[in-house]
Amino acid sequence: MSSTIKESSTNAHNARLLSEWCGVNDILRDISPRWKMVLLHQIAHGVAQYSLLKQSFPTLSDHVLSQRLAELVTEKLVRKSFVPETVPPQTRYSPTPKGLALLAIVAKLNQWGNRIWVEEQDA
Repeated sequence: MSSTIKESSTNAHNARLLSEWCGVNDILRDISPRWKMVLLHQIAHGVAQYSLLKQSFPTLSDHVLSQRLAELVTEKLVRKSFVPETVPPQTRYSPTPKGLALLAIVAKLNQWGNRIWVEEQDA
């Protein structure tokens, strides 16, 4: 997930307070790390291998790509599987129903943001 916060810090206290008031803050924090949603989008559209994801985003570091993929798997937004008949076995990623449902919501959020942006530019 995102960076850890010292448990006794003001940031940790504020995060707990916001979480108590509205769980959406936790969700937004979990899905907002850079690259996470765009990787989920690519996987949902058939870019299923690490190497192909790396080719899609050449400026994305190996460390961050591995970290975000691990987060997506841990959060059950993406399923990781192996193709046993390849040597070495290839890793494939596929979206879970939970991941596809999240993408639908993110797409609607994107539409809203684009609409608001256009309205603000026209005003």
